Amino acid sequence: QLQASGGGLVQAGGSLRLSCTASGLTFSSYTMGWFRQAPGKEREFVAAHSLDGSVTYYKDSVKGRFTISRDDAKNTVYLQMNMLKPEDTAVYYCAVRRRGNVYSTSSYDYWGQGTQVTVSS
Repeated sequence: QLQASGGGLVQAGGSLRLSCTASGLTFSSYTMGWFRQAPGKEREFVAAHSLDGSVTYYKDSVKGRFTISRDDAKNTVYLQMNMLKPEDTAVYYCAVRRRGNVYSTSSYDYWGQGTQVTVSS
C-alpha cells in the first residue's frame, strides 16, 4: 500500500514537498516514481530513481525545480517541488516498479491514491 500526502494550494513560485510511504512491501526492492494527471489529460511521468537511488529521472519541464529522494529507513519517497508554476497543477501519484520502462505507467505495479497540487497564478 502506498500513501501519498503533502499536496495543497500554493502560489506560483512557491514550494511543496510530497511524501509517499509504503507498507506491505519490501521497499528497497522497488524503484519509486511520481506521476501526475491534470484534468482532461493523461497521466504523465514526473520523476523516478533507480533501484539504488544513484540515478534520477525527470520530466524535462521539472528539471532543476523538482527533486526526488528516498529514505529506506522510513519506507518513504519524497518529491520536493520548488518554483512551482500553474501548469504543475495536477493530482500527483506515487508508484513502485521492479522492472520495465521507468517513464511508462504500465511498468509500475502499485499506485498510491494521489494528492492534489494546485498552483495559483
